[in-house]
Amino acid sequence: MIAVLAAEVAMINIRHSSSLLILFAASICFAQAPSTSDYSFTISGAQTWTDTGVDLASGDALTITAETKAGSESGCNPQGVPATQSGDQLPLSSTPAGALIAKTSEKAGPTVIGNSGDLAAKEAGHLFLGLNENSPSGCAFAVKVKLAHSATAPAAAAKTPTTQTGMKDKLSSAAQVFLKGQFGGGNAASQTQANSAVGANGAEATNTSAGGAGGLKLPSVILDADLRKNIDGLPRRVHDHLGNLGDMVNFVLVGSQEKTQAALDAADWHVADVDSKEAGLKAIMNTYEKKDYLQMPMSHLYLFDRMQDYGYEQAQAFSVVATRHHFRVWKAPFTWNNGTVWVGAATHDIGFEKDVRTGKLTHKIDPNVDDERENLATGLQKSGKTKSMTYYLPPNPVQEAKNASGGSYHSDGRLLVVFVNESPVNGSYSGN
Repeated sequence: MIAVLAAEVAMINIRHSSSLLILFAASICFAQAPSTSDYSFTISGAQTWTDTGVDLASGDALTITAETKAGSESGCNPQGVPATQSGDQLPLSSTPAGALIAKTSEKAGPTVIGNSGDLAAKEAGHLFLGLNENSPSGCAFAVKVKLAHSATAPAAAAKTPTTQTGMKDKLSSAAQVFLKGQFGGGNAASQTQANSAVGANGAEATNTSAGGAGGLKLPSVILDADLRKNIDGLPRRVHDHLGNLGDMVNFVLVGSQEKTQAALDAADWHVADVDSKEAGLKAIMNTYEKKDYLQMPMSHLYLFDRMQDYGYEQAQAFSVVATRHHFRVWKAPFTWNNGTVWVGAATHDIGFEKDVRTGKLTHKIDPNVDDERENLATGLQKSGKTKSMTYYLPPNPVQEAKNASGGSYHSDGRLLVVFVNESPVNGSYSGN
């Protein structure tokens, strides 16, 4: 455990040091696996069941607690609301509609959880969580799961970051993620299927850049003329404190701060810590409490003459120092339909490389930045908290460039434009 604590703090304090490579190996050698695992999920009413990805072995015991997330529809409660939907059409007809329910495999019968409850796995399976409802809703619950592994059964095999059953497994998996990003080994097949984007003149434009088109298909939506004009006037790239141009601006979110943050939260994005010293203390406490630390601070970049308003990231425990999905976002100096507009730059850190400005190590990004733009789009689509989204091709798009530290990247030049659902009940836009 001491080795793990030291690794966490060092990961924050020496982000730009080659000693980090040694820390990965040392942590794997000395970390000890706990007998229990803790998980946190956001369960949305956009679908009845959510496969959490947590593998269960026969004899595993789960303790589950839940509370309503901020931004949910009024009346949402993990205990459910009696007589709001026809009981004979609900997964659990005898349980109030909207209650949190669970099952230990895809074919297993559901069990009511409510605000809290226990569940036992009688055979190997997956943990599914859902809402007892017969149609989508705007409800979302923050759910915490404590999984106690059976002493007589082997730990479940990990398939995703959330299925790691012990500290040693997490560190081992983190090292594999790091090495894959640093030295390659992913699927290098190019994607050649073209997607449509609405161009600056309102016409449909087809991508022909060397960057290739992403695999996510979105409808071609003609944007409002005022919104197009404002997007066309945006800076195409952010810059560092010395004015060196860096990452491209590749997405726009339209929605109030509350609803936009709720949508990102539902898509499992974490707000990055700002203070490195406080982050070090948090990493120590999280490790001591056997919790994952996923809010690694990120460097400051600038747009509209100021540093980012927020940084968000997605990562696997421990590998967050080297590999993470992340973006920076700024509140735009203009609004649309009296609603707040957010402008951002998203990239995927996949390892380390030499910073041309300082000669030190810095993060290496995936040169295909369109993949990160589509990672953001896919998560927001699944969150159930967006009204619509589309691609937009501005004039003078960025297609080949380098970030502030010298890393090359390429893109088809399109921006993702997302309209956050301000009114979960009827889908109408209500501004800020």
